[in-house]
Amino acid sequence: MRVLDAGGWSDTWFARHGAVCHLAVGPGAEAFARLSPISPGCEESGSGEVQLRVADFGDHYGFRLDRPPGRHPLLEATIRRWAPPGRSLEIATTSAVPAGSSLGTSASVVVALIAALQELTGPSAVTGPDGLAHGAHEVETVDLGRQSGVQDQVAAAYGGANLVRIAPYPSFDVQPLQLAPDVFDALARRVITVYLGAFHDSSAVHDTVIKHLAGNEAEADRLLTPLRDSAARAAIALAEGDLSAYGEAMIANTEAQAALHPTLVNPLARHTIAIADRCGALGWKVNGAGGTGGTVSLIAPDDPDRLLKELELVAQLQVLPLQPARQGAQVVDRS
Repeated sequence: MRVLDAGGWSDTWFARHGAVCHLAVGPGAEAFARLSPISPGCEESGSGEVQLRVADFGDHYGFRLDRPPGRHPLLEATIRRWAPPGRSLEIATTSAVPAGSSLGTSASVVVALIAALQELTGPSAVTGPDGLAHGAHEVETVDLGRQSGVQDQVAAAYGGANLVRIAPYPSFDVQPLQLAPDVFDALARRVITVYLGAFHDSSAVHDTVIKHLAGNEAEADRLLTPLRDSAARAAIALAEGDLSAYGEAMIANTEAQAALHPTLVNPLARHTIAIADRCGALGWKVNGAGGTGGTVSLIAPDDPDRLLKELELVAQLQVLPLQPARQGAQVVDRS
């Protein structure tokens, strides 16, 4: 998954072009896929059967590939597109954070599921992290018609810290940032991600902003330019190992996010930011699209203990156990 996505919103279709600098974190999402015997009655139709277990929602059910029920449309669409033809499957998915945390969780699950299904299919039709990211983005936007930027899928596929340039949407170019070991270690110690305790629907938030900006391209460009700029600032700061400048870029991005639409930085996010500021944090970012619920990531001072105590003991906020992830999607054979 990803945090501190400076430049988010500029990776959308209505922005047309943009840049995002993000940091991948884990533990992330996992997908398990295994071939199973074809059930009687499925052989004649040529359609396989799927047993799907979705741990995050406590759901377990079966369906035929030619008749998905729509209980978990994103997962079912991924399976329909990428499942080995004519085979039956057992599939399970899970993620390490609450659903709707605005960390790109759905994109991470889809990337993981595509990678697992491709491994079962044989010679891969998806080539490397670019192919995984493009494939996952198409499931969400083409197959289901949902609103989605492209950077979540990139973070899940690539891992690490990246500068993603979008020109034009949905095309992207990924520049992995080569962080010095001491910078990576500092991020591992000082990046704190706070869950704000409510479900977040990224696609619905996108719809709100699109409606707000509809028909006014000049105004949209004016509001999106500071977001694009913050991505470049964040990437330069990370490459130079300057966490103070990195934090300043995140603060500027969060305020630009709020200017895009007043609901994107919610009151609990503002409260969390005030605590972080009081405890000497270098910066903060409302992750993803923002809006109701979600998460805020903070760049803590060199000694984060006071900030952690304020968040957890005083404010009763949940800090998620996330660490920077050097690697993206990986396939492991558990047979």
